Amino acid sequence: MVMKTQVSNSTSASGTILILGGTGKTGRRVAERLREQAVPVRIASRNSVRSPFDWNDSSTWGGALAGVESVYINYAPDLAIPGATETIQEFVNYAVNSNVRRLVLLSGRGEEEAQHCEQIVQESGLEWTVVRASWFSQNFSEGEFREMVLNGAITLPVAEIPEPFVDVDDIADVAVAALTEDHHNGEVYEVTGPRMLTFRETAQELSRAVGREVTFIPVPKQDFLAGARDSGAPEEIVWLLNYLFETVLDGRNAYISDGVQRALGRQPRDFAVYAEDAALAGAWSM
Repeated sequence: MVMKTQVSNSTSASGTILILGGTGKTGRRVAERLREQAVPVRIASRNSVRSPFDWNDSSTWGGALAGVESVYINYAPDLAIPGATETIQEFVNYAVNSNVRRLVLLSGRGEEEAQHCEQIVQESGLEWTVVRASWFSQNFSEGEFREMVLNGAITLPVAEIPEPFVDVDDIADVAVAALTEDHHNGEVYEVTGPRMLTFRETAQELSRAVGREVTFIPVPKQDFLAGARDSGAPEEIVWLLNYLFETVLDGRNAYISDGVQRALGRQPRDFAVYAEDAALAGAWSM
């Protein structure tokens, strides 16, 4: 049974917050917002000199957790990867033994493995919040699909299944609230954008924002995966891409959730607003 720790509704952040994945799409934004609030932040990563952290090397976890009050858990590359559940369980045990007070887990919608990881966090005995996100809008400007936009064609093995793409800035705002405010304890915030779009419709929105045509071209999944291998993607990433397109994008996530509204009291950012802002910032400058 999932237990909620009873706490007050006051803002409570005072101790150091550990950001795992602090240089990635969400972690970087979470760290920036916390620093703006003068909250002590520790960014841990494999390349960090001050706070080295490697999910595959538990000997690096103790130092990263020492003296930390709260942790933003952003598991890379994805909670669906085989072995992630066991790793999260081991890490949560470390966190408990390190006297961590609060965990905020970034999770994914429609992933059974991610839900197992959520349960581990929920049953830890610590304060917890789960931020369960849909597909990131920023995948088109900061991630895997940026080159496709630059090349004018989004080529993916996906049918006309709609997805409520979420802006990573909204995810960061929800995560920061959960890390710094007590009344988010025990909440699962399923965060999405305000409307659903097919990948063909996202191409149309991107065309308007970029000022040149971006088309959507469906391709056979095996051709897509072969292309990923040929471009040098690690086999773990190829496996994940196959999983996402075969499982997560089967229509199970074709609905809008109210996590942003419940956590922040405002509407989530629309994909068109994201695309316009990203274009103005030079995300797709040639």
